[in-house]
Amino acid sequence: MIIYGINPVIEAIRTGRATEVMAVTPHGDRVRELVSEARAQGVPVRAVDHETARRLAHGGVHQGVIARTQAAPEATLEQLAAGGDGPPLIVVLDGVEDPNNVGAILRSIHAAGATGLVRQTRRAAPLDGGAAKASAGAVHHVPVADVVNVARAIEELKTLGVWTVGLDASASLHYDDLDLTLPTALVVGAEGSGMRRLVRERCDRLASIPMRGQVGSLNVSAAAAVLLFEAVRQRNRGRQGP
Repeated sequence: MIIYGINPVIEAIRTGRATEVMAVTPHGDRVRELVSEARAQGVPVRAVDHETARRLAHGGVHQGVIARTQAAPEATLEQLAAGGDGPPLIVVLDGVEDPNNVGAILRSIHAAGATGLVRQTRRAAPLDGGAAKASAGAVHHVPVADVVNVARAIEELKTLGVWTVGLDASASLHYDDLDLTLPTALVVGAEGSGMRRLVRERCDRLASIPMRGQVGSLNVSAAAAVLLFEAVRQRNRGRQGP
């Protein structure tokens, strides 16, 4: 995969996934430090000109550095449902194809200490380029399970003991009325169309984020962040006691 931007590339170096780093010369201080770290880790580094960098990044904001990386190992639903230090907290994408949104959601998952991401293989945004840049390097840390069918994946998560909550702007139940201390998968749909009917019907509960302004809903990545950090708040409160 090709990724670009200082944070995604340095995280690829630190996780051992970078196979080659390409840096525009002359280097700025941050790129110079990144190049030094790459060489210290044994990652080959070569100089490229601005036009080559622009072409490799497909016009994206590369900040003077591009890298070739190995793809992250695929996770399974069973692995995500097993959780980690606490109950699993998973985000399921239904039709979210914008790389910037996918990257921002990955960043929120990592920041919240959540378990991982589930996405459909068909029409899924690649996890390189813009998604990796928007994730600020979180793409190298968040386990991702690719599935053929989201509705069936939700059913499988249920059998694995995970409660599924769909985010739906028309739902009467508010997100902060949910018990998110349970093993939970948060299902978010594409902007505009939201979740597909079959996916919506498979969810255990539907919840909304109440809006006070004139705009009808939040961007999908912002909405996912709201639910993730509500889960964090509830789980921290549970650990700390009354």
